[in-house]
Amino acid sequence: MIDKAKDHFAKLVEEQLERVERMKKAGDWTDYSALKPIIIGFVGGDGIGPYIAKHAQAITEFLLKDELESGKVEFRVIEGLTIENRAKVMKAIPDDVLEEIKKCHVLLKGPTTTPRKGDKWPNIESANVTMRRELDLFANVRPVKVPEKNIDWMFFRENTEGAYVLGSRGINVSDDLAIDFKVITTQGAERIIRLAFDYAKKNNINRVTVVTKANVVKASDGKFLAMAEEVAKEYPQVEWDDWYIDIMTAKLVDPARQSQFRVFVAPNLYGDIITDEAAQIQGGVGTAGSANIGKQYSMFEAIHGSAPRMVEEGRAQYADPSSIIKAAALLMNHIGFTEKANKLEMALDICATYEKKVVLTGRDTGATGEEYAKYIMETLQDPNLEQKWKGYQ
Repeated sequence: MIDKAKDHFAKLVEEQLERVERMKKAGDWTDYSALKPIIIGFVGGDGIGPYIAKHAQAITEFLLKDELESGKVEFRVIEGLTIENRAKVMKAIPDDVLEEIKKCHVLLKGPTTTPRKGDKWPNIESANVTMRRELDLFANVRPVKVPEKNIDWMFFRENTEGAYVLGSRGINVSDDLAIDFKVITTQGAERIIRLAFDYAKKNNINRVTVVTKANVVKASDGKFLAMAEEVAKEYPQVEWDDWYIDIMTAKLVDPARQSQFRVFVAPNLYGDIITDEAAQIQGGVGTAGSANIGKQYSMFEAIHGSAPRMVEEGRAQYADPSSIIKAAALLMNHIGFTEKANKLEMALDICATYEKKVVLTGRDTGATGEEYAKYIMETLQDPNLEQKWKGYQ
């Protein structure tokens, strides 16, 4: 029993040491300005994913029409990342789907179902976790803004290690003992922390907050915090502090403290917790988009789940596409179409926060996602869009 556990752990250690070597040899960042075309893949996912993804795709194609005609961008629709197909081949991402994904430079992706105990699906790994690992999408970047509370946050969550990277590789040593594993590497911690400090420096933001539980989880979280101390020395113009995850979740809802935070960086699990909490403060997880950034590939998605109950109840057409539309804005900004990304952000603000001419309720008491997407595109065509948006500020 103990020998079997030792062998299992030894294999994991060997795999992680190999991953460290791959990170050491990683190449330079993709230069999107030098690419022609930039290949944008649209992946529907499952549950409400295909319903909301098609609206984000329509808006992206609408905004990048000129770039498509000039050959600057190319659009591809990638099928097959459904829970039914994944369960059929017993893989988090089927091989043929992963092959098509790797032919794209950036992806706009709908939510995917992760099986859990008690449901009808086999216990396959999360498609998101697998995609982040396969494409080395090490940075999960999520903005949250609540102007009326003076909240303007940017979160950098490490994506490829921490508590999730071996989440399906724990061991049941006996009927009484289960052990899971958490991984933090020097290279993994350094690159996500540096990305956060770079963002703060480039945007003249004078605060980075590092979130760990290093007082208790001393080896892995301790390494993450130690790397922050080292990286911070290279950014003397950026002040930084560190908070433990438990008190951090409290301070995010503290009106006296909320507006003092600006940029956060955290290992995977803690980043997952505080970004969902932050999204709820903004108005719900349906309001927040998410970027998953790597040096070679990047993927942009809604941060909520696939909501299978909405599909079962026949309500999928009423699902709110705001989160994945925000992700489309993040995608366009990332590949260099900043002006069009800003226009989309303005249109979303006007439609969701100020005018509210089309209201979503998730049921037939409100608009469909298609009606809401058309409302956004009509707003985008307003020649006075920026002036209108500024008037609401």
